[in-house]
Amino acid sequence: VLVGIVLGKTFGISGTGHLTKGTADFVLFLICAYVAAFAWSWGPLGWLVPSEIFPLEVRSAGQSINVSVNLLCTFIIAQVFLTMLCHLKFGLFFFFAGWVLLMTVFIFFFLPETKNVPIEEMVLVWRQHWFWGKVLPDESVGSV
Repeated sequence: VLVGIVLGKTFGISGTGHLTKGTADFVLFLICAYVAAFAWSWGPLGWLVPSEIFPLEVRSAGQSINVSVNLLCTFIIAQVFLTMLCHLKFGLFFFFAGWVLLMTVFIFFFLPETKNVPIEEMVLVWRQHWFWGKVLPDESVGSV
C-alpha cells in the first residue's frame, strides 16, 4: 500500500512524473519488503494448508487440483500483470492489497485450526466448523 501511495503522489493518474534516486530506492525497498513478507507468510500457505486439510482418502486428488489451480492462477496473473499496471498504474498495488485483505478475512473465518490434529481426524474438524459443518454431508468420504 505504501508503494501505491508513493507512486500515486509522484505520478498521479496520468502516469507521467519523475522519481528521484532516493524515492526510487525507497520504492524498490518497499517492493522487496513486500515480496519477502509474502514469501515468509502467504506464499507457502497455498502449498502447506491443502496438504493438511484433505482427508487421506482424497488427499492426492485434492493436492493435484490445488497444484493445477495454483499454476493456472499464477499463469493468469503473469499474463495480465503488465496490462493491469498500464491501466491501473499505482492502483495495482491497492488491487493486490485488497486481495490480501480478502484472503485474511476468508482464512480467519473459514479455515479451521489444524494444529495437533491428526490427518485421520480432519473430517471431524470440518464437521465441527461453524460454516463447513452445514455444507459437508454426513456420508462424506472419510467418515470416522
